[in-house]
Amino acid sequence: MRSSVLVSTLVSLSAFSAAWPWGDSSWQDVKGVQGIEPLLYRRQDSSASPSPTPAPSSTASASSAFDSSSDSDSSTGSNSGSSSSGSQSGSQSGSQSGSSSSSGASKSGSSSGSSGSSRPTGLKSSVSSASQSFDPRLPAGGVQMVTPAPTAQTTYYKIGDHVTFAWNYTSLSVTPHQVDVLATCTANNHFYTLSANMSVNPTDTIVWDTNAYQQHPPDGTSLLTETYTLVIHDAAQDVSATAAAGYLGTYEQFTFGMYSPQAYTPLDQYSCATCKVNAALTTTERQTLAVLLATGAITVLSFSWFASGFGLF
Repeated sequence: MRSSVLVSTLVSLSAFSAAWPWGDSSWQDVKGVQGIEPLLYRRQDSSASPSPTPAPSSTASASSAFDSSSDSDSSTGSNSGSSSSGSQSGSQSGSQSGSSSSSGASKSGSSSGSSGSSRPTGLKSSVSSASQSFDPRLPAGGVQMVTPAPTAQTTYYKIGDHVTFAWNYTSLSVTPHQVDVLATCTANNHFYTLSANMSVNPTDTIVWDTNAYQQHPPDGTSLLTETYTLVIHDAAQDVSATAAAGYLGTYEQFTFGMYSPQAYTPLDQYSCATCKVNAALTTTERQTLAVLLATGAITVLSFSWFASGFGLF
């Protein structure tokens, strides 16, 4: 029984093997599939790599067209040469993609390097205020007075004299091109222009001819006998503008007084505004003085009487 089953099985296998197409065309399908490994590896690498996508070009389009034709040839399995061309196209496109990625990375690195080199270093430079930004923790630029000295008391100037101001700049990362020097008076809320669009130097000095200013005021407003505040600010910015870190801010910490000289008056014609016209004592003053004198007299007499009673006198 077993021998008959074994014989029938062998006969079936021999018939199946004789009917199977053992020609070269059956192996071509298997060989055609062998050429897609580079394409699969290239696509996996390109999808996983974060390199930037290169710009489209004629070479890239030709390579993509060549890849598509190679893929179609390998899928149909018409001949074994298609697999080699598919592998070549995969290797070429992979090398092109790698070179494009490396070139893109090098370009990105060069561009980032150039932007890093243009970062401000904090040194002084004469550029516009919109082109540089600094650490917001840095203070704004300021002014330190040289003349008059910062330790001096309130200074008074006579209208008609030449007034000299000198100052230095501090904490400047960007030096302004020009500055305006003003004097403001709170009595009339007016700004007097001492100098406009003044060039900036490490130490700036200005001499103000108050006599010429008083005789011919540029804006028609004369100087008053009042207290003034010196204002120095960037000519490109408004007086009330808030300065960014490293840029010159509005300076308005120095105050000074100005007065107008008066004509000479003889002493006998001088009238004191705060002096008393009548030097006599008032009624209240007289009464107070009388009480004090009476109290003193009573004290002296009482002490003398007690002292004589005890035999001291």
